[in-house]
Amino acid sequence: MTRKMAYRWHLRQLMATRGMFQTSDLVPLLAERGVRLSREQVYRLVTQTPQRMNMDVFTALCDILACGPSDLIEVVAEPTQIPKKAAAGEATNAGIGQLRPVRARIRRPNQGSD
Repeated sequence: MTRKMAYRWHLRQLMATRGMFQTSDLVPLLAERGVRLSREQVYRLVTQTPQRMNMDVFTALCDILACGPSDLIEVVAEPTQIPKKAAAGEATNAGIGQLRPVRARIRRPNQGSD
């Protein structure tokens, strides 16, 4: 068994604990700290887990919410199981199994009887 590192994004929960229930509440607060984001960008930041984060945005969020980086991002280890490989000569049941295509036979129509 291997471990895959992942993270959970807690921006929405932190906003709710601070009484901020609309994503548009963040727009002017970010602008006060020199971060200019559109309402759509802020909406995606709040509702989706970001893959990349600008450090200016990240530090502004920490300042606005009076929290630390570990409050916004929770690192978690998810156990993953490595699939077993089939032994040599052993059939696998993956995909379509024993089903195989059947060769089509093309026949010409009779062109009159002899």
